[in-house]
Amino acid sequence: MSVVIIGYQQKINSLSSYPEIADDFLSLEISIFALHSQNVMFVEDAYGRGLRDLRISVTDRCNFRCRYCMPIEKFGSEYQFLPREELLSFEEILRLVRVAVPLGVSKIRLTGGEPLLRRGLEDLVAMLATVEGITDLAMTTNGTLLAHHAEALALAGLSRVTVSLDALNPELFARMNGVGAKVERVLAGIHAAQTFGLPVKINAVIQRGVNESEILPLAFWALENQIDLRYIEYMDVGESNGWAMQHVVPGAEILDLLEREFALKPRTAAYRGEVAVHWAHKGKKPELGLIQAVTQPFCGDCQRLRLSADGHFFTCLFASHGHDLRGLIRSGSDDDVLEKALSGIWQARRDRYSEERGKHSQKKAEMSYLGG
Repeated sequence: MSVVIIGYQQKINSLSSYPEIADDFLSLEISIFALHSQNVMFVEDAYGRGLRDLRISVTDRCNFRCRYCMPIEKFGSEYQFLPREELLSFEEILRLVRVAVPLGVSKIRLTGGEPLLRRGLEDLVAMLATVEGITDLAMTTNGTLLAHHAEALALAGLSRVTVSLDALNPELFARMNGVGAKVERVLAGIHAAQTFGLPVKINAVIQRGVNESEILPLAFWALENQIDLRYIEYMDVGESNGWAMQHVVPGAEILDLLEREFALKPRTAAYRGEVAVHWAHKGKKPELGLIQAVTQPFCGDCQRLRLSADGHFFTCLFASHGHDLRGLIRSGSDDDVLEKALSGIWQARRDRYSEERGKHSQKKAEMSYLGG
């Protein structure tokens, strides 16, 4: 099969205009020769954004009820989660990943809900780890079940893990997660992951009037434990979290606080589309990062596609609806049909929600459903 690289020359021309991503441009130019030996077809959306990252939600269930994601008022005991038969099987997920790789996907992240609630997740990790072309296989978790699963995940081939940790203070942590879960369980999970060789990053969502007091304690803890830490601006995901701009702690404010305590050195982006802006401690290893989707949107370089647990592809975290490929799979469609459908979905993509925030209203799918 001949290799078709859609828009490659345009990509080279545009990348060369930005010295801050010169390394990415150079590596892309060098690797083009290797691509000619593979069945690779880069696809781009309506704004010239390639497809690189696929985030796969394996369940819409979670054992936390964080107010910024799954407030218990909506996601209580009466809430109807997806029935088991509607979830994609591991074999169906694997098939969709294999279809996505030739279109440009090289990074996979397993999400939820809480992904470790999906029985046998280690089996899925082992299956995905065998897919040629996947260079990074990660997972995001709240960490409460990680101590039990860390060894099996590492052995199965997981590349790394990101743990959501919004507070170290036990009372505040229990209050924020909505179910009284103990922070000690998360810390034990982090330690277990490190013990079994899984690199760990921490994500912390910061909300005004809730946990901004945890910004510095988290930074000191991360430095002491040699763990990268990223602060995330509170976002208007879904329709249930009661988001308001006054509850956002801007990344610039967080950085100002950090620079009063630490000598930080900015790091250039490791690749085009990296969502966090990073700073390194001078003379020390761990990094601090900011994901500023509200005050510094990064839509222009977003290369993420999301797959919900029931087989719908979402082209934006803030999308109102997804595109059903489970129906195609279960109706007997072959891989060529699936690839053409996925390629068409991406090529029609025009999402720029964060850049247009407030200009128009739209109903958004819940993050616990489509995957954070």
